[in-house]
Amino acid sequence: MSPTPTYVEPQPPRSGLMTALVAAAIIALVAANIYLYVQIDRLRTDMTKATESLKTELSNLRDASSVTTASQLRHLETLKEELKNSQAQARTLSAQAKIEANAHTEQIAKQIQAEEAKVQQRVTSELSDVKQSASAANAKIADVSTDVGGVKTQVTATQAELQKTIADLKSVTGDLGVHSGLIATNANELAALKRLGERNYVDIKLGKEKKPHRFGDITLMLKKTDPKKNRYTVDVMADDKLTVKENKSINEPVQFYTAKGGHTPYELVINSVGKDQIVGYLSTPKDSTAR
Repeated sequence: MSPTPTYVEPQPPRSGLMTALVAAAIIALVAANIYLYVQIDRLRTDMTKATESLKTELSNLRDASSVTTASQLRHLETLKEELKNSQAQARTLSAQAKIEANAHTEQIAKQIQAEEAKVQQRVTSELSDVKQSASAANAKIADVSTDVGGVKTQVTATQAELQKTIADLKSVTGDLGVHSGLIATNANELAALKRLGERNYVDIKLGKEKKPHRFGDITLMLKKTDPKKNRYTVDVMADDKLTVKENKSINEPVQFYTAKGGHTPYELVINSVGKDQIVGYLSTPKDSTAR
């Protein structure tokens, strides 16, 4: 039985992925700024709602206080009028009647004093509630202002981190001679590439087993590893065609073509080689055109 033929793709023209990635970085920064403005606008809206809620609550408290106080004041006026009438009657009555009238007058005076105390207590309580509501609203407004500052700081830090990580990325040429653009050598750099969104990325962790494993629309089978020299050999099956990638090194873009990817190659980048295991990622075109 004849051995399985090895599929070797023709080398296409070099692509302009570097320019596209830089443009994508600029777009990502603009998107971060837009996100900041949206967050600030949302927080300002929350602040406005909190202020309006406080105003409504204060207005309701004032209205309730006014109604209650007015009612009690009317009651006081009635009692005072009754007191005047009792005093007037006391002047025209007999001694016994005067004693009874004075007793009644003292009783009314005590009621007036008690009612005045109730009014004062209620006003004091309502003022305390207003102060507490105002303090709570001020605290909420302070929290909103703190959130705005936090969003600004977070976006600024994210922009700085993204710019630094992009600056650290390296542009290399793959094993098919195609310029691959930026290559991630660790998890942080891979995260930066994912945020750029120029290509699709699939994490790869592959052990040496008897059957291949599927990643996306391809399958990989690890054949051999050499941890001391950081090299490995892997079989790539795409579109029912087997391609043997032999003696490849870490951080080297291992390129191959698929019908889905069109003229833009898929890239396998392995960042670490262990005993019978490789770890890295698979990069595929975002927008594929059939060849």
